[in-house]
Amino acid sequence: MSGRDLFCEPRRIRHGAALTLVFASVLVAGAATGSFDDAARKPASPEQAVPAGHREDVTEAAARAMADGKSPMEAAERAVSRSGDRWGAVYSQGEYQEFQEALDGAYTGVGLSARRERDGRIQVTRVHPGSPAAAAGIRVGDRLRSVDGTDVDGRPVTEVVSLLRGDADDASAGTRVRLGLQRGTRTWCRVVRRARLSTDSVTARRLARDITVVKVAAFTKGSGGLVRHAVDTAPKGAGIVLDLRGNSGGLVTEAVTAASAFLDGGLVATYDVDGEEQALHAAPGGDTARPLVALVDGGTMSAAELLTGALQDRGRAVVVGTRTFGKGSVQMPSRLPDGSVAELTVGHYRTPSGRGVDGRGITPDLEADDEVLERAETVLSGLGDAS
Repeated sequence: MSGRDLFCEPRRIRHGAALTLVFASVLVAGAATGSFDDAARKPASPEQAVPAGHREDVTEAAARAMADGKSPMEAAERAVSRSGDRWGAVYSQGEYQEFQEALDGAYTGVGLSARRERDGRIQVTRVHPGSPAAAAGIRVGDRLRSVDGTDVDGRPVTEVVSLLRGDADDASAGTRVRLGLQRGTRTWCRVVRRARLSTDSVTARRLARDITVVKVAAFTKGSGGLVRHAVDTAPKGAGIVLDLRGNSGGLVTEAVTAASAFLDGGLVATYDVDGEEQALHAAPGGDTARPLVALVDGGTMSAAELLTGALQDRGRAVVVGTRTFGKGSVQMPSRLPDGSVAELTVGHYRTPSGRGVDGRGITPDLEADDEVLERAETVLSGLGDAS
């Protein structure tokens, strides 16, 4: 499991939360919570129903609380809990703004990515160029031992991310954080200042035979266009590996734009809002010829699952990896009297063939736990990668 301090989720739901399906329009925009770890998932039936009038119940509870001089936000949280909406969440004004900024590709942190090794150690996997971590001389492969005196060995990466960002103290850019580090046998501490940084939501690299790996960390603003650019600039006719592992979702409009890079129009997904079905379509003109493999795992969620399902159902990609998370519900925001926001489930989306994703996930065409990238290269050679 791996993570990055830029995608520590909104603070009230940071314990195992994830950025997920978001419809970027005035009427349909949302976030949701869910576990990064398969073992931590709550048992739930697929497409679990949420009572009709759910949104009205929550907003009315908040309004009553405010009239009685109580906390509307706390009242809304209790109403969401009673409703059985497992994806529902309530955000303060600041948290919701932070969430929106994250989707715009900005975050406050030190600029490093990390993963937890099998022995529980936290290892640095990437250092953002120009970040405080880079300025402090931290390198890929260094071990992160502690954050502000808290030992991080054995902790979930989401908690380590939260410590790096200073979520418990609402830390802002310019605040100090003390990192305990190890490189080989050398151990040292370094104090760095958090900063406002931009994300690298899409990266591309070249493998042998001109295969291009396009890694999409999350569907933040502009990421769909970056995917299309990576495809357009890849060697002509060469295969593409679309790496969606660990992608916890984001803006579904960006996922649809990414789908348009590989499809020549047609259906991407359907979704319902309060029983009314809508459809999402790819734009025409995508590259439908070059071989394509999509990599997924248990951290592939929501908008990333929507894209995966479209490419799989349309016969456009061979999906390799492990079963995806299974978050296929749609949330809408409701503004509460104190300015906080309740994100509440109103429906579910389905793949082009009509498959529901919520509680089920997407099963890959080729199951693979280890050496996934090598498996992808083998599949591409079988698909006729000409380069």
